[in-house]
This record gives sequence, C-alpha cells and structure tokens, in this order.
Amino acid sequence: MFGIQPSSLLGIFGTAILPIIAIAAAGFVLGRVKDVEAGPLNTITVYVLVPALVFHTLVMTPMDGETVLLVAVGVLAVTLVMLAIAGGVGRLAGRTEPLLGAFVLSAAFANSGNFGIPLSKFAFGEFGESTAVLYAAVQGVLLYTLGTYVAARGSGGALAGVRRAARIPLVYVVVVALGVRWLGLAPAAGSSAMETLRLVGDSSIPVMLLILGIQLSGTDYGAAIGQVGLSNLLKLTVAPVVAVGIAFVLGFEDQTVARVFILESAGPTAVTPIILLGEFSEHGDGPIGPAEFASTAILTSTLLSIPILTVLIALLRGGVVI
Repeated sequence: MFGIQPSSLLGIFGTAILPIIAIAAAGFVLGRVKDVEAGPLNTITVYVLVPALVFHTLVMTPMDGETVLLVAVGVLAVTLVMLAIAGGVGRLAGRTEPLLGAFVLSAAFANSGNFGIPLSKFAFGEFGESTAVLYAAVQGVLLYTLGTYVAARGSGGALAGVRRAARIPLVYVVVVALGVRWLGLAPAAGSSAMETLRLVGDSSIPVMLLILGIQLSGTDYGAAIGQVGLSNLLKLTVAPVVAVGIAFVLGFEDQTVARVFILESAGPTAVTPIILLGEFSEHGDGPIGPAEFASTAILTSTLLSIPILTVLIALLRGGVVI
C-alpha cells in the first residue's frame, strides 16, 4: 500500500507506538491490581507538570512567531469544523442532550496531550514534541472553554464551567510564555531556571501515559460499546481528513510541523471530556450517562487508533499525505 513495506510499519510501531502502549499498559495493570486514584496524579499534572512543559516548550521552541500563530489557527479551525460536523451528525443520528454533548466532545477533541505528545516525540523527534506541545496547549484552552460549554449546555451549568476553567493555569501559562518570548525576557537555555522547568516538564510525559492507563483500567464499557461507533468513525477518519485540508490551506512551511499537526488531529478521543462531563453534565434518562459514553469512546478509539496511526505515520514520513 503506497509503497509501504511491512518491515517499515513494524519499525514505526516499535519506535513510535510500542513505547506508549508499554507505559500506558503499566498504568492499566497498576489500576487493575492496586486501588490507585488517578485524581491526585491528574491534579499534579494539570497544575505543575504540564504548565512547566508548556512554558519551557513555548519559550524555547525554534518555531518562529508566524508558525506558532499558524498552528494555533489550525487547531482552532480543526476544532470548530469537527464540532460542527459532530453536532450535525449527532442530531441526524437522533442524539439528544446530554448524550449529544458527550458525542460531540468525543468526536471533536483528540488526546493530544498524554497520548499525542509522546507519540509525536517518538515519531518526529524533539521538534515534533515541540509542535505537539503547542497543539495540546491551544486545544487545552479550547477544551476548557468551548468544551466546557458543550458539556454543560444541556444542564444550564455553562457559566459555572467557564468560571472553573478560569482557574486552570494552562490558559495563563500560554499567555505568559508567549509574552515572555515576544519581549525577549526568557532566561538562557542552559540556566538553572530553564533546566528546572525542562526537568519538571519532561516528567509529565510518562506520568500522563500512566494516568491514561489508570483511567482506562476503570472503564466500564459494556453498556456503551454499541453507542460509540459513530463518534469513533468521525474521530479516527474524518478528523485527519479535515486536518489535511486545513494544513494545505494554511501552507505550513516546515513539513514536520504540518505532519505533527495532522498526527495530533488524528489521535483518539481526549480524556479531559470525562472530567468536564462528570462535573457539568447530567446523567439523563438513558441506560448510560455522558461520562460512561466518553469513557467507552476513549478506550475503544485508543485501541482502534494503534494500527491507524501506525499507517498514518508511515504515510506522513514517506511524504504521501503532505
């Protein structure tokens, strides 16, 4: 297929996919055999590790200001298009609130953080990681704003959701980091301050994968397994096509940036919607609630994404896609 050799796919799987599976699997097993709560780890990640990673990466990234802006515009465009597509398809399929919100979030937002960042690093190196961090940072802002609104709109809690989102440090870290970079106030690359931030930020990658595994270990997908096929189809097939189109329109000058942008958009369902739906959405009258729907979508899309992303990485590296 497209000149891709099976040995090449195996190599990509071994270098880019398998390390992610191995670390997440360790978290999954740990969650099964021990009573481990992902909540405290998630709090540390959200309030300490990821802000350090985002700040260090945005300040030190070799990407110029125009490229940073293009990536941000691209993430916004992919998100808005997928929200519109998922909303339309969901309504045509007869989804109503609050499950419609879970359907839309599951189809529109990729796991660009604890799955996409390490995947991009293993697939495209340090520059790939920098691009992925930028993508995840922008999507994080959108998740805690637009995503909160989608999760809460069926229960009237959208305003409370926005207020809660205002307490998440990621939004402010992005603004401060870009301001520091623009004003030229960043400490030297080898300074103790930046090395400390780098050390703390780098630790977020294995911790995020462990959290992903622990969260998946507690998923009860029996009742919802037949409900998530359509959202998985949108997330794993339509989203990357949308991303390819947007990448061509934006015209990224650096191929690695364009390829990571597409790879991040093609990732499985994001984990954050579980938190948003659990906090701001009502269960509804059906046999499954929004949080259960999202949990099942995360598990199934993550498993289905493994062969899909392996092939996609091969196509991206070979220049077939872009």
